[in-house]
Amino acid sequence: MSFKMMPLFFEELGNTLTMTFVSSFLAYIIGIPLGILLVVWARDGIRPMPRAQEALGMIINLIRSLPFLILLIAIQSFTRTLVGTTVGTRAIIVPLTLASAPYIARIVESSLKEVDAGIIEAAKAMGASTWQIIWKVLLPEARPSLLINAAIAVTTILGYSAMAGFVGAGGLGAVAINYGYYRNQNAVMWTAIIFLVVVVQIIQSVGMWLVKKTDRRVR
Repeated sequence: MSFKMMPLFFEELGNTLTMTFVSSFLAYIIGIPLGILLVVWARDGIRPMPRAQEALGMIINLIRSLPFLILLIAIQSFTRTLVGTTVGTRAIIVPLTLASAPYIARIVESSLKEVDAGIIEAAKAMGASTWQIIWKVLLPEARPSLLINAAIAVTTILGYSAMAGFVGAGGLGAVAINYGYYRNQNAVMWTAIIFLVVVVQIIQSVGMWLVKKTDRRVR
């Protein structure tokens, strides 16, 4: 592989990181409230609303069941309306966010369900409001699990961004496909793979470091 391609690799690495982290941020803005509602509205939740919880769960499961590439194509009109284009880094953020938010809602739900019910009952007995229980009990107690799952979620979104190279989204996935696969340049493909593996390892390492810093149980 020519060293002349290295600037391209670093440029597309930047595009990959932009797609991944912007989409992750937006997906968490949507997914955290949804995950909280799934827990709060459950039959044994802080404020039970079983029918609303079941309806929300069905919508989340419906979106999660759609393969990412199909969702990406299906909402092209919506993406064009929202950002003015259906190709490039900016455009792929829309389907990445919509595909990731339901997944994040479920992992947030899973993390919050790990909180000891006794702690929640104690907060109720002390007269804490629903919001206080969420903000001062559920989220702090679930923080280590939320951080571990966040690292998993970001690496999953990174994988989605690589697949988006098939539709001209840019990023390392596009380099691997356009130069490595279509032009049969295996060195280019494997270099892109190595870049992606390194990014995944860094994300996982940062996630575990944050867990150790915030988990009171390991102090």
